[in-house]
Amino acid sequence: MKTIADLKIGEHGIIRTFMDEVLSLKLLEMGCLPGTEVVMSHIAPFGDPIAIKVSGYTLSMRKEEAATIILI
Repeated sequence: MKTIADLKIGEHGIIRTFMDEVLSLKLLEMGCLPGTEVVMSHIAPFGDPIAIKVSGYTLSMRKEEAATIILI
């Protein structure tokens, strides 16, 4: 099971589902819909936070949150 937290800079993935129901509502509102492609764009020097490109913009999140987004 691969999550957004597992991606390296420049790697792509497609959102399959979410593990955290409460956080998933927030992510859905921000354009992280199942079937949407994401690209890892930045990782902070100590690994947290990260930034992904999704739905035409850059979204920053904690690695802990990224680990709840399962990819195809």
